[in-house]
Amino acid sequence: MTILNASNLSLEEVHRLFGFQKQFNNSFSNLLSLEPLTETEQQELQQIYEDFDRYLTTGKVSEGQVKFLVVAPLLRLAGFYHYPIEIRLEENIADIEVEDEDILIKGRFDILAINKAKYTKNSAYFWVLIIESKNSQVDISTGFPQLLTYAYKGIDNQKSVWGLTTNGRNYQFFYIEQGNPPIYHLLPSLNLMEPPRAIELLQVLKAICKL
Repeated sequence: MTILNASNLSLEEVHRLFGFQKQFNNSFSNLLSLEPLTETEQQELQQIYEDFDRYLTTGKVSEGQVKFLVVAPLLRLAGFYHYPIEIRLEENIADIEVEDEDILIKGRFDILAINKAKYTKNSAYFWVLIIESKNSQVDISTGFPQLLTYAYKGIDNQKSVWGLTTNGRNYQFFYIEQGNPPIYHLLPSLNLMEPPRAIELLQVLKAICKL
């Protein structure tokens, strides 16, 4: 049996191994109910932007710094630190076996948010959001294969899951649905450094947290 690491897969390989079909969705409002931000939320969002921008001006921001400076504060502001949501970091995924090709895929989540009050059909905690982060100089598309691989395991137990890839500056959301074939929806790309898009970014995270 061939053992592969999810981090080494290409998007083409992910499409072939799991049968994913891609669809474009031009509006978050088709899937989520976005609410206006409070003045306090907008001020905190501005602070996250300013903190990150200061690091960007010095050059490359590492993946760890992206998580600490941007992803973690955004998740806190969006409500992901409150029960019943729980954040899990750097956990191994359950092995994915592709029987027809005698392939076993292993990997490790970057960030996974679960809902401890909501269960899947197999009595596992419901996956709310999978996040794959990269350093500030890496194109976020490099995280697509890993994210979709992890999401594929998630939709074994539930009908859909949200995914996000980010390098701190750019944010690409996915809505992944169980099916034959499984489908992933690409939503409009958002940018923390553009105020209207940054506001929408926090609105989307808040809406996903409340699902």
